[in-house]
Parts: sequence; C-alpha cells; structure tokens
Amino acid sequence: MIIDHASAVPPYRQLAGILRDQIAAGELAPGAMVPSVKRLRQEYGVAETTARKAVALLRDEGLVETVMGWGTFVAKS
Repeated sequence: MIIDHASAVPPYRQLAGILRDQIAAGELAPGAMVPSVKRLRQEYGVAETTARKAVALLRDEGLVETVMGWGTFVAKS
C-alpha cells in the first residue's frame, strides 16, 4: 500500500491504518517487531515525524508496545 499525500486523511493516520491492517491480518503477529521508523520512512516515503506519530497512535490504541532499547512490538493480548 502507498500513502496518498493528496488525501484528506493525514499521512500518519494512513500509515497507522496500514500497520493496523497488517496486525489484523496476522502479517505482523503478536510479539513481532514493528518496522523501525527508518524503515517505515523508506518503505512508505513519509517523514520521520509521520512514522513516529503513526506508531504512537497504535501504542495509544494498545496495539503495540515499545520496549526502551529494544524496539516496538505487536501487543500480545
């Protein structure tokens, strides 16, 4: 999937939606590491801030957990 920069939906919400769909489909399984901000930037052509906001949104929703010094992982529950 790609980010539509002309969309009324902000890019960070689009990216969060893509990751949310991957989690729901099992492409990112519980306990799996979420791609790094750098990788999300490269893969989806977004700014670092956009990638960070997308991950923060998923964290707020309880879909991912960040472990300081290790990374962000799909929540197990």
